[in-house]
Amino acid sequence: MLIADDDALIRAGVRAVLETAPDVEVVGEAEDGRAAVETVLGRRVDVALLDISMPGMDGLTAIEHLRGRGSVTRFVVLTAFGAETNVLRALGGGVAGFVLKNCAPEELIRAVRSAHAGEAYLSPAVTRLVLGMVRPETGRRRQEARRRLAALTGRESEVVALVAEGLSNAEIGVRLHMSETTIKTYVSRVLAKLDCANRVQAALLVRDAEGPGVSP
Repeated sequence: MLIADDDALIRAGVRAVLETAPDVEVVGEAEDGRAAVETVLGRRVDVALLDISMPGMDGLTAIEHLRGRGSVTRFVVLTAFGAETNVLRALGGGVAGFVLKNCAPEELIRAVRSAHAGEAYLSPAVTRLVLGMVRPETGRRRQEARRRLAALTGRESEVVALVAEGLSNAEIGVRLHMSETTIKTYVSRVLAKLDCANRVQAALLVRDAEGPGVSP
């Protein structure tokens, strides 16, 4: 995988964390988006972890450029609080993961592993952050959200409600007394039924259906 961040100390710290995982191999580093693009296009990179805010070409622009070139690399974006306005743009760009720089080491590893496995990983903190940014809808969108959610089974509704709380698959499994693998299957099925690209879109749908006055 590739690590792209303009801060050498952060790159070193992230690399040290990732290299504790026996199934993660860091094959390169980049100090800006342009260097990240060149690295990804020049060799096989399964997962690229990019900081959103970098001088020159930022991480999101680099991802958009690589998507346009047909890259099959999966992208995880790393950011700090204060860059909330970039969250929705990142999600719209099809990133596979989104984590905050103050996340626990195990969460960073989990995000990379999920991306490699073809799954979307969104930090529970990011899910809560996005829900806090977007006001719940009323009127027609609220009715549409309720209509879409009505297509779910009882268990699927329980799962998506916990997704909307920002819980991971493992945490949902504990809450519902089910295996993480089973929850993963449920989440995939729910996203397909709701026509949502990722967990945050599903969480926003739940928020719209609940309407104003309901905390995420």
